[in-house]
Amino acid sequence: MALLLGLLSAIGPFAIDMYLPALPAIGQSLGADIGAVQMSLTAFFLSLGIGQLLYGPVSDMVGRKPPLYAGLALFALASVGCALATDIQTLIVLRFIQGLGAAAGMAIPRAIVRDLHTGTDAARLMSLLILVFSVSPILAPLAGSGVIALSGWRGVFWVVMVASVAGMAMMFMQLDETRPPSERVESSLGSALGAYWLLLRDRHYLGLVFIGGFALAGFFVYLANSSFVMIDHYGLSPAVYSVAFGVNAAAFIAASQFTGALGERFGLVRVVKFGVLACGTVMLALFAYFASGGDRLAVLIVLYFIASGFMGLVIPTTGVLALETHGAIAGTASALLGTLQMLTGAFMMAAVGLFTDGRPLPMVAGMAAGAFVAAVLTWLTLGGWRTAPKMEEAL
Repeated sequence: MALLLGLLSAIGPFAIDMYLPALPAIGQSLGADIGAVQMSLTAFFLSLGIGQLLYGPVSDMVGRKPPLYAGLALFALASVGCALATDIQTLIVLRFIQGLGAAAGMAIPRAIVRDLHTGTDAARLMSLLILVFSVSPILAPLAGSGVIALSGWRGVFWVVMVASVAGMAMMFMQLDETRPPSERVESSLGSALGAYWLLLRDRHYLGLVFIGGFALAGFFVYLANSSFVMIDHYGLSPAVYSVAFGVNAAAFIAASQFTGALGERFGLVRVVKFGVLACGTVMLALFAYFASGGDRLAVLIVLYFIASGFMGLVIPTTGVLALETHGAIAGTASALLGTLQMLTGAFMMAAVGLFTDGRPLPMVAGMAAGAFVAAVLTWLTLGGWRTAPKMEEAL
């Protein structure tokens, strides 16, 4: 189950991570500047977030599988369009549509996890899902650089189209429906709107969502800017850049696998607090280094490797805690979580894009800002840094 859900979740991010080594080449091919090329990435993130608002309630009403099929089919069609685009404006529009399709794979697998498990069992399954899901930022840039070398940047979109079709085939053969008809009786458009209103008034839920959202926002800033910084500023080849990018993802993956065991021993709340505080401290040191005039690539890679590891403790645990008390509307709660986090990331990417000049400092400043806001929200939502009773016991 973790393998299948992870693969479905990874199809959209695969379309991001394979795309990264191609950003400079796309700008040259379509005659677009850095800001316009980054907008094609931001458009994908925006629709990836907005689309989840639809898929979550629909999956509560009709089951998990039908909207997954629809989303993957839309993604496949838009991928073909992206491969054939002849100008940056068309590519931006098609990337937005592609993100709407990919949103199904982001929102619904988290709801399936909540259908099956709660508490530390859910955290363990979520961490396994992330293990599969996180193969994307390790392998996708390498695969993307290989595809680009063989067939140019357009080949990336043909590859992700094939991946989405393969995902539909695997889902047909291996995924059982986890939202039976008996649990859909109370689900409707009115109940979905009521559920969103309930969630938007739940300050604890929103706090947990935005802790994870701003922690991820720093990573999204890195996604949007790292290829320009490492390829254009530091002179790395696309293949070497892909390896450097994958190293940070490996730290995130490795740390996320400890969330279940650490949650059982210390409680998920303590895990979140420790991860956020440690990540914020490392990111502050990274910002201080570049703000003082430092410019060594090794420092960027090593310190962000450490920060990524601590972030791996935060993302799965905040997701589990946010959905913990909303099992009856898990699809809707998961969708709103995904939407708010993606929109947060898109906002941070756009804000940093106003100051982007191809050098590391604007990127690092945005990454550090995300970690700082996550730390403040952790203090406000979970009661400071002092140890607290296990949330599981309170629930």
